[in-house]
Amino acid sequence: MKVQYQPNPPYILSTFILFFIIHSIQVGIGIQGFQRLIFFEAKQDAWISVVLAGVFTHIVVMVMLKTLQLYGPTDIYGIHIIVFGKWIGKIVNSLYILYFLWIFVIVLINYIEVLHTWVFPTVPTWLFSFSILLLVIYGVTGGLRVIVGACFFSIVLSVWILSLIGYPLRFADFHHLLPVMESSIPSILKGTHKMTLTVIGFEILYVVYPFLKEREKITKFAHLGIAGTNFLYLIVILITLTYFSPGQLENTIWPTLSLFKIVKLPFIERTEYVAVSFWLLIILPNLMLYLWAALRGVRRTFEKKSKGLIWIFSFVIFLGSLFFNTRPKINHFNDRFASLAFYITFCYPFILCILALVKKKMTSIKETEV
Repeated sequence: MKVQYQPNPPYILSTFILFFIIHSIQVGIGIQGFQRLIFFEAKQDAWISVVLAGVFTHIVVMVMLKTLQLYGPTDIYGIHIIVFGKWIGKIVNSLYILYFLWIFVIVLINYIEVLHTWVFPTVPTWLFSFSILLLVIYGVTGGLRVIVGACFFSIVLSVWILSLIGYPLRFADFHHLLPVMESSIPSILKGTHKMTLTVIGFEILYVVYPFLKEREKITKFAHLGIAGTNFLYLIVILITLTYFSPGQLENTIWPTLSLFKIVKLPFIERTEYVAVSFWLLIILPNLMLYLWAALRGVRRTFEKKSKGLIWIFSFVIFLGSLFFNTRPKINHFNDRFASLAFYITFCYPFILCILALVKKKMTSIKETEV
């Protein structure tokens, strides 16, 4: 395996597209119901937890970029080989591949559950899973350029949804936000921890880094993408806290989708049906990027072509989606994954950066002695 990787010119992406990649992969299924989970911990100070989660995310991205810049045009899979050696590096890469596939399943089964609950209660799970997987396979086989195109259009074509979310402001009661800082610091930090499943996805930077053209601008667009996502989550949590009473919010599983129920338009009777169906356009880039990152990991680690492997992965994911067909199973699966994702997303980059710096220093000393 070649540790450093320089893609051919036709596959190199303009750096500004990183904003759309990060923003689209962070905004997915989590935004539909994250408010309730945070409110359980931080109450009316839940918006502070959202702000802190955004700050921590920016810090982690800085550490990730520092790690990537140490070894030039490479990705997480190449860095693992450098830091851990050939065999341990392959094991760690395999775990990272499984991590991306696990996120894929999380997004898929949660969206299917929303479809069952809100729009199509009688449609079997296998039909939803099969149809969505076909769309994802079609996009991934088109390559990274097709995927980032989907990221761009998912954001541009979804701007109208934000205007509908603002509709409940006419019924908002800003007294629900008071008193500020009534919750304890540990409670607010627990709320921040609950944001894990909502903000993850920015670790895709580890994989797309070699494909970006102007690397001196990567830092700017990476942080702009994170900031855009954090601003969106802050708006949504503030609208939710001011619209719902505490009792309502504790008993509403998908607060964001519930906000659409009060939107009245002369040409659409049930706006939430349109929003739930349209949400497929938002999660498709999520799924495409995660599957592409997993396939990329196999190709980089084991030097295997991914054309046939995409069908194997998709078949396994399809079978897995059939198993998680009840709310308790999905909740348990989400909780287990969120606990693991916190360490992989927010803790592991610091460990990897320290190890990479030590490895770089040791290599420099050996080269100097020689």
